[in-house]
Order: sequence, then structure tokens, then C-alpha cells
Amino acid sequence: MTSPSVVVLDYGSGNVHSAVKALERAGASVELSADRDRVMQADGLLVPGVGAFAAVMEALGRARGAELIERRLAGGRKVLGICVGMQVMFDRGVERGVETEGLGQWPGVVDELRAPVLPHMGWNTVEAPDDSALFAGLHDERFYFLHSYGARDWSLEAIGAFAQPRVTWAQHGERFVAAVENGPLAATQFHPEKSGEAGIRLLRNWLATL
Repeated sequence: MTSPSVVVLDYGSGNVHSAVKALERAGASVELSADRDRVMQADGLLVPGVGAFAAVMEALGRARGAELIERRLAGGRKVLGICVGMQVMFDRGVERGVETEGLGQWPGVVDELRAPVLPHMGWNTVEAPDDSALFAGLHDERFYFLHSYGARDWSLEAIGAFAQPRVTWAQHGERFVAAVENGPLAATQFHPEKSGEAGIRLLRNWLATL
């Protein structure tokens, strides 16, 4: 059996090599690229993201990342966003009073969590739906978070042929969206590549959907 092919989108967002290595451990054939043909032909696309919402959107713009993500999703091709790579899928982000337009795949705003300690850094449990594909066999596991901002509301319902979105929640001061599975688009606020064996198993679950 051939390994599923995954491109990690190379648009200048931080250290992506841990994501590449984690995907390889999970069983994927991985390439780091922003080449349009490579991105479109891969079985899966992983969109990493670290740092500020506005900086990630600017870097995605330079690499035509928004166009590549939109084209894949329009064709039903799987995309996985991680950390700020998840946040930018929402309509907009607000950081220190600066509002930045996101990719608009999901309605909603990403802003600062109301919590006694920020950033939210370390291991935390999640509340995943029973029928989640990403969290199959992982409902009692902990995952590694590192962020101060998040989406605190979810309003998107099922559209067209897509099934009802599966939304996973976590708690740090207040509830926030920890992961989403919505048709070909999935994302996690936490870092699977830094979450030990549980993160590898989650990536393996995602690869099984490709």
C-alpha cells in the first residue's frame, strides 16, 4: 500500500520541520512546498501557523496560500490547519486592537481568551464528539496547546451535502474551539506534532480520511 502524500504548505511560518517529521511518523509521504501543482496534487495539505494572526495572513498572501486552500476545498480535497493555521480559517482575528480579515471558511472571530494566565501553554484535555474521525480512540488523551487567542463561539451549521460540522472544545479560563471537522477542512488549535503519541495517532486518523 502506498503512503498518502501530504504537502506541508511552505509560506514562511516558523519551524515546520516538526510537522513534517510527525506526518512521516504517522505514515505519510511528506513534502514541504508552496508550488501550486504540488499543493493541488497531494492527497492532503497541512497548513501550519505560528505567531500573530495578521503576520500569518500576510505571509499566506505572499505565497498565494489563500487561493491554494480555496481551490483544494472547492474540489473536496482535504486540508488540515494547525494552531494559527486553524485560526485564519475564521472570518477575522483581533489582536491588541488590530482587526485582520481571515480566510472566511468559517464564520466567527478569533480574539484573546479570557483566562487568568496567558498564554495557554501545556497539556490539556478536549471534549470531542463521539463520532469524531480525528479523535477516534483518543477521547481520554491530552494534547499540547500554546496560544493566547482562540474562537469562543461556533455558529456554522451543515450546508448542502456536507455533514454537520464536528466541533471539539477545550477549557482555559473559558471554553474555546479546540478542533473542527467540516467536510474536507479540518483543523486543531493544539499542536499534534508536539503532542507525543496521541498527536501521531490523531494525524494517522486524519491520513486515514484522505
